[in-house]
Amino acid sequence: MKRSWPYAVLALLTIMGCAGGDDMDDGAAADMDAPASADPDLSPSGEATGLPAGYAVRFDREGSDPADFQVAEAAGALEVRTGPAGILYNESHTVAEGSYTVSATFTEIGAPPNHREAFGLIIGGSDLQGDAQAYTYFLVRADGSYLIKQRNGGQTSDVSPNGWNPADAVNQAAEAGDVTNALSIQVRGEQAHFLVNGTEVAVHPVANIDAYGVAGVRINHNLNVRVESFEVSS
Repeated sequence: MKRSWPYAVLALLTIMGCAGGDDMDDGAAADMDAPASADPDLSPSGEATGLPAGYAVRFDREGSDPADFQVAEAAGALEVRTGPAGILYNESHTVAEGSYTVSATFTEIGAPPNHREAFGLIIGGSDLQGDAQAYTYFLVRADGSYLIKQRNGGQTSDVSPNGWNPADAVNQAAEAGDVTNALSIQVRGEQAHFLVNGTEVAVHPVANIDAYGVAGVRINHNLNVRVESFEVSS
């Protein structure tokens, strides 16, 4: 089994943000007002773009403007610029059982030094446009730390102890510029392994997380992130 981002012609979709909690603790409140870019357009022609066909967005905050969450495909990668935080997913990337791996490489474009807004993978997604939305998410940020959490409806809870945890495996933005981190979640039997740049940073029992369901990505507030090599494989 192997699934990847479709190499599709971009389709302009109307995305409706649904109700949900606002994960202020996933990044730094001080970064909330920092613009991701002075130029909101992503396409080479300068035109605003929508989502690749088959994809959907779920915002943390009800009433968020879909125009402020822009996605474009270029050479098989997805370039995402956010105002509001949200998840981006395609229900074809669903795993119902067994062992599997979800992986992707994320590059934060033009990250300020030690930027404290986060991005990463989601797994185990269900009812993603409903009141009972649920998923597990694994994020990193450019200050060299990672976070594993669960969302259930409007509530979130920590999986990784004490919230954010520093890890040498997470590449940092010591100076302003791009910073790249490769993330993967490997579900093997009764354990879920969380890796950054090939180094395992955490292991948690599958019974303690949402492991089966839709996989995708999460991009927090006011970020410019390139997502490459997204893959779900057995």
